[in-house]
Amino acid sequence: MARPSQTSVDRSLESVSEPRPLRVFLLSPANISAIRGQLLLNRSSAFEFAHRFQRQGAPLGEIFSFISSLYFRGKLAYAEVFANAPAGLPPALAMTTSRGFLSPETTITLDDLLAMSGVPIDPEDSRYRDPLIQDAHALARLLPAGSKIVLLGSIASGKYIDPLLEVFGADLLFPRQFVGRGDMSRGGLMLRCAQSRLELEYVPVISATRHGTRPAKLSPLNQHARD
Repeated sequence: MARPSQTSVDRSLESVSEPRPLRVFLLSPANISAIRGQLLLNRSSAFEFAHRFQRQGAPLGEIFSFISSLYFRGKLAYAEVFANAPAGLPPALAMTTSRGFLSPETTITLDDLLAMSGVPIDPEDSRYRDPLIQDAHALARLLPAGSKIVLLGSIASGKYIDPLLEVFGADLLFPRQFVGRGDMSRGGLMLRCAQSRLELEYVPVISATRHGTRPAKLSPLNQHARD
């Protein structure tokens, strides 16, 4: 597939073949209270995946991909291609509302998701904040010196980054090209980068510009990326 059409994006991408520092990706969570999240909790849902999930559970990554569609699929695809985690650590961890960090492969049941849906993503709520801080400290202790944490999520508000900055400080990075983009645009950008094997540019969250002008619209994804 062709690279993203914006020359500014193209110039700031770097080849995956170049040496990369050790890093773990943190994936911001899907909104369980959104319409598709509620479809998973509704026993009258018409979706086959919802019925399968309600019977036997499903991997967290699959659940979040169902809820947020392109955005979370983009995160998973991007993290898989550009993973460079230290030995013994997962390449990516998903943030949750009440269970800190979980591997996207973790099986989540209906009861689990119901419990998560009752906790808001609010740094002032200890049910969200405490498990997140606890897991962040545990991850920090396991990371070799010089390792980085890359947040694949929004930094426009403090709901994700305020607790994370307390633990990771200047080692918490995010893709500079996310600024000004909405969820779907970020998802599409990550899928394009995963296909082209061209990596985004990461900058420290602590000194980053949180808001910016909306970039030019991305060209349509090809059929393989949409499926």
